[in-house]
Amino acid sequence: MNKKQSHEVSAGKLTANRPFILLMAAQLVSNVGDWLYLLALLTMVGLKWNATPWEITALTLCMAVPMLLGGPFAGYLSDRVNRKTLMIVSDLVRVGIVAGLVFAGSLWQVYMLLLAKGVMDVLFSPAKSGKLKELVPPEQMDSAVALSSSIEQITKIVGPALGGLLVAGFGISACYVINSATYLLSAVILLGIPRIGMFKEERVENSAGKLPVKESFREEMAAGLRVIAGMPAVLSGIVMLVSVLLVMQIADSQLVTLFRIIPGINGDLLGWCVGASGLGTLLSALVVGRMGSGKRPLVFMGIGAVIMGAVFTGAALATAYFEAGLWLNIALFGSFLLAGVGAGLAFIPFQSMLQQRTPEAYTGRVFGTIASLTSAAVVLGPVAGGALVTASGPIPAFILSGMLTLLIGVILLFLRGGIERKDEAVAKLQKGAIILYPSELVGQTTP
Repeated sequence: MNKKQSHEVSAGKLTANRPFILLMAAQLVSNVGDWLYLLALLTMVGLKWNATPWEITALTLCMAVPMLLGGPFAGYLSDRVNRKTLMIVSDLVRVGIVAGLVFAGSLWQVYMLLLAKGVMDVLFSPAKSGKLKELVPPEQMDSAVALSSSIEQITKIVGPALGGLLVAGFGISACYVINSATYLLSAVILLGIPRIGMFKEERVENSAGKLPVKESFREEMAAGLRVIAGMPAVLSGIVMLVSVLLVMQIADSQLVTLFRIIPGINGDLLGWCVGASGLGTLLSALVVGRMGSGKRPLVFMGIGAVIMGAVFTGAALATAYFEAGLWLNIALFGSFLLAGVGAGLAFIPFQSMLQQRTPEAYTGRVFGTIASLTSAAVVLGPVAGGALVTASGPIPAFILSGMLTLLIGVILLFLRGGIERKDEAVAKLQKGAIILYPSELVGQTTP
């Protein structure tokens, strides 16, 4: 697309950007299916099969390990292979994998299918992030990320509620079948987006008029880390997010275990609480999208961590001292609502900052590297959570997780000023200078 067309899209409304709307539509239908599938999986394994804390931990590990091991490679592929093709192939393969859960009769079969699905998830995620960068102009990126996050949270509200009705009315298998169908529909919708987005950066040739010198595979894989290291605010945000995810997963991975210890608890409460957290994150997405979270992302992130930590601690105390009934239901629903608000404040501004500051040619590798780092926390956290819950029960695990998360948020707010000053100084040094990243950015300036 020429510069005139790109300018017209930049000047127009985000909702008039048809390729972006199609990408969001594909995300909407697949996200609804994902929440149906996740609720059905937790119901089947945690409540119907009465899995142990370690067996529930293994579910989380099977989802996270592919991202941990394959994140950088998947990011590399999404920067080298057409992103639209990669997303469609991933969707089509997941159609068959999720359908296989209908016939799973043991935990080991479930684990194998989750690992296979995780491989496809890890291929899809950085490709989608890169495609978003191709389709949306920089000045609309805050709004685009907020809208994408809003869709995720709307489906987090609708999905569990709908899943609860489907499980009660038609059984667990119905959720798996519908999730499989949503991946198929997502692939069909993605056929409508352009193969090459209008804001995709063209690879340039070097000064001698020759093709750029090819980087080794190892250097290509490390490119994401080099880009991240050159942005102090982004690097600090990653350290904070990884730390928060690590301590939050100690408790979050054992959510089913916490609900099981409440005598006479309503079986539908888990779905309602998951929906409440989605509603909270949706509210924060609307707020940060309007306020422009990219301006001071570390402030939002620190406040979000403080809120999450305080709420997780409060939820554990409510479970310990309240009896099952209306007031406990209200307390837990409210706690998860506020936890969702905190999660939105912590994660959405970081996503906006990352999309704005990452060069399009490196989007896949940067997002793949970050996905791998965060997955490490998602892997280690449940292991620690399984051990802690087995030794002392879920309530101490939730209290410890909440207090540590609160502490991380306070530390980030305390250090924020120095981090931002360093980030601004680095940006001034880089402004107007040619930074020799690998070949695609030869002759380009850093953002």
